[in-house]
Amino acid sequence: MYPNAQEQAALQAAENLMNETMARYDPSHDALHVQRVRKTALSIAHALSAQGPDLLVKYVSEAEAADPYGYFLPFFQSLSSEHGIDLIGDGRARQIVKVIENVSWTTEKKLRTTGKTEEWHRTCVELHCVQDADRLDAIGAFGIMRCAAYSAAVNRPLHAPPGHLDTAVQHFYDKLLHIQERLKTEPGRQMGAKRHQFMVDFLNSVENEYNAEAMEVTCTA
Repeated sequence: MYPNAQEQAALQAAENLMNETMARYDPSHDALHVQRVRKTALSIAHALSAQGPDLLVKYVSEAEAADPYGYFLPFFQSLSSEHGIDLIGDGRARQIVKVIENVSWTTEKKLRTTGKTEEWHRTCVELHCVQDADRLDAIGAFGIMRCAAYSAAVNRPLHAPPGHLDTAVQHFYDKLLHIQERLKTEPGRQMGAKRHQFMVDFLNSVENEYNAEAMEVTCTA
């Protein structure tokens, strides 16, 4: 059975840690965001492998918003003592942390800019599953809601006249509309295409409403 009872208990411990960590954040980066990322990452992993997703994807998806190895070391140690799963000894702890450290859009952008992208970044399937899932939650319907939620949390205008660059709508043009082209997996790209078009339609509606464009009405006698 996959996962077995020990693995399931360890995953529950990871989820408990995630819920505790994410409770401090606004709705754009809360525990529900991580749960959506986990669900999407596993869906992508299932689509890529008939054997089902590696347990690593589940661990990383739960922890992708937290801090690296030093932060997780007590947690990894507790998994060994309480559940008999030695992620440190079998090497998965380091792999989990390495994926976490490389998930973010900003980190990948810096690596590309400085020419520090390695073969591992190009070939690690677990990294690609979680990267795509995290980025997919930034676009489409949930991406629109998350952008609005974050903008409200930092008091950023939703939309403004030309010349005002720090707005929620400008963030779509600066980043969100470029996410589709950076997705790594075929399942991720398929989901991304639909979500990208949803944002394009949304932005067209924003402009129409902002400009108060009225529909032509034909009057009949």
